[in-house]
Amino acid sequence: MNDKYDILVVGGGHAGVEAAHAASRLGLKTALITIDEKTIAQMSCNPAIGGLAKGQIVREVDALGGIMGLATDIAGIQFRMLNRSKGPAVWAPRAQADKQLYQDTILQILKQCDSLDIITDTVDELFVQDGIVRGVLCASGREISASAVILTTGTFLRGLMHVGADQIPGGRYGEPAANHLSGSLEKAGLHLERLKTGTPPRIDSDSIEYDQLKEQPGDDEPVPFSFMNDSITQEQVSCWITYTNETTHEILRSNLERAPLYSGQIKSTGPRYCPSIETKILRFADKTRHQVFLEPEGRDTNWVYCNGISTSVPKDVQEQMVHSIAGLAQAEILRYAYAIEYDYVPPLQIHATLESKKVKGLFLAGQINGTSGYEEAAGQGLIAGINAAGMIKGLEPVMLRRDQAYIGVMIDDLVTKGVDEPYRMFTSRAEHRLLLRSDNADQRLTPLGREWGLVSDDRWQRFRNKDHQTHQISEYLNNKTFEGKPLIQLLRQQGRNEDWLLNFDEELATRNFDKTALQQVVNDIRYAGYVEKQKRLVERFQQAEKIKLPPDLDYHRVPQLRCEAQEKLIAVAPANLGQASRISGITPADITVLMIHLKERKMIDRKQ
Repeated sequence: MNDKYDILVVGGGHAGVEAAHAASRLGLKTALITIDEKTIAQMSCNPAIGGLAKGQIVREVDALGGIMGLATDIAGIQFRMLNRSKGPAVWAPRAQADKQLYQDTILQILKQCDSLDIITDTVDELFVQDGIVRGVLCASGREISASAVILTTGTFLRGLMHVGADQIPGGRYGEPAANHLSGSLEKAGLHLERLKTGTPPRIDSDSIEYDQLKEQPGDDEPVPFSFMNDSITQEQVSCWITYTNETTHEILRSNLERAPLYSGQIKSTGPRYCPSIETKILRFADKTRHQVFLEPEGRDTNWVYCNGISTSVPKDVQEQMVHSIAGLAQAEILRYAYAIEYDYVPPLQIHATLESKKVKGLFLAGQINGTSGYEEAAGQGLIAGINAAGMIKGLEPVMLRRDQAYIGVMIDDLVTKGVDEPYRMFTSRAEHRLLLRSDNADQRLTPLGREWGLVSDDRWQRFRNKDHQTHQISEYLNNKTFEGKPLIQLLRQQGRNEDWLLNFDEELATRNFDKTALQQVVNDIRYAGYVEKQKRLVERFQQAEKIKLPPDLDYHRVPQLRCEAQEKLIAVAPANLGQASRISGITPADITVLMIHLKERKMIDRKQ
C-alpha cells in the first residue's frame, strides 16, 4: 500500500469531522474519507444543534477544543436557552442553523488543519492482520494503510430507505449505501444488528399560511455555544408552531396497513423518545393533537423542516396528512419523509476508549455505536480521535468519568448497558447533573483539553482570564455584607440571579466583570449545598472505580457468582468494579461476591 497515514477517519458526518479535527490537531497525519466533500457535516435531519442534555454535550465538545460550537455560532439563525424556568443545572442551549452555512464552515475549519487530507471515496473493506487493523480498501481500488481507523459511518451501512412500499438502498436521501463494509466488519469478528430512524417532510416556505400559525422567536439576548465567543450578533429568524388534529389522525389510522412500521416491512427498532407520527397517535390515543414546529433550514432557502411529523407512510398519505394541518392546506412538499434502516455495532463490543475489543486500532464513533443525534456523535468522535492519536503515541487512554461530563455518561452507558434502540442523551441519565451544567463545561474540561494537546493558546488564555475573574468575583462576594448578612446568603434566596445582583450591588456593577464569569459564580453559590453532597457521593463512587478488574479474570471461576452475572461480565469485560456495578442485570450481591473473590486471590487490598 503506497498511501500511508497514521489515522483514517471513515465518514464525514458529525462524529467524523470531530475525530479528524482532533487527530490532526494532535499532530497525526490524518485522512478523512467521505463519499462527497460537499456533504461533510450535513444535517441529514433537523438543521439544529443542542437541546436538552445535547446542548451540554456541545459545550463540552467546545471546551475540549472541538468545532461544533464554533460552527453553530457562525451558522445559527435562531438561538434559545431551553428550561429557563428551571434551575441552571438543566438549562440547555439550542440553535436552529443555516444548514448549508454550517457545512461550509466545518469544511473551511477542516481545510485549515495542516496534517489533514480529505479523500473522496467509499471504503469497502478493512485490512485486518492478526487482530490488528492495517488499513482500508476503497471502492476505487485505492489501498490506504494506517495505524488506526475510526469508523463513523452514520446510517450508511447497508442503509435502506422506506417511503410506503417503496424501498430505496441509500445512506440518506440522494446518497448510496455502503453495502460492502458490513461484511468486512463481520469477517473481522464484529457482530452487527439493525436500527431504524426517520425524518419528516420538508415543505416550501412560500406555500405556508403564516396567519394560522404561532410565531416562536429566538431569545432577545442569544447565548453563544462556544466559550470563544462573547455574543451572537447576526439577525435571528423565527420558527412557527402548529398542530395536528383529529382529521390528521384519522388519515393516518385509516392507512396504517400501508405504513412500513405496521405492515411488517420495517423490522428493526426505532427511537422510542422520538417516535413517528403514526406511532404517536397510537401510543397517545387520548391526545387530540400533537405539536408541529416549522423550522427554516436556512436564512436564504425556502425549505422548511416539519419537526414532529416524522413518518414513512406513502407519498399520497403524506400529502393528505400535511394538508390537514392548520396553515399547511396549500403546502408544497419539497421532500417526502422517509424511514431508514441501517447496520450498527452493538457497543458492548467496544472499550470505553471507543476502540473495538476484537480489532486493535479500530475505533467506532456515532450511529455505528447505536446512538442518535449530531451532538452524541460529535462527543464520541472527539474521544475516538484523541484515543486513536494517543494509542499511536503510546499515551495513556482518555476516558471521561460520569461526574466529569455528559460525554462520559454517554460512553459509560454504551459500553456497560448496550442499546436496544437508538441512544439519546437525557439529563435524567446523568446522576451528577448538578455538577454538569452547560455554563461550567470549560471549568470542568478545558484544563483536560489543554493537557491532552487539543486546546489552543488563544482558548487557554481566554479560559484563564475567565477563571481569574471567577476567583475575583467569589472573593468579593464572600467578603461583602449587607445589614450584617453575607451577600452570598441573600443570593441563595429563590429567584435571585446575576441580574438581581448587579441591580442590588452598585459597586459590583461598576467593576465590569464578564457576565458569563459572574453567572457561573452565582450558579455555584446557589447550588453550593447540593454540589457538596454530590461531590461526597462522587468520592464514594470513585473508590469503586479505583478497584481495577484484571482483563483476564475468568468469571466462570468466581464462586457463588450467578450464571447470568458471569455472562454479562464476560460480555462487557469491565475495567473496574464501578463499571461492573453499572452493567444491566448486575446486582449489589454480585459485586459483593466479586469483591470477596478479588480479596481472597489478593488481587486487591483486603482493607478495600
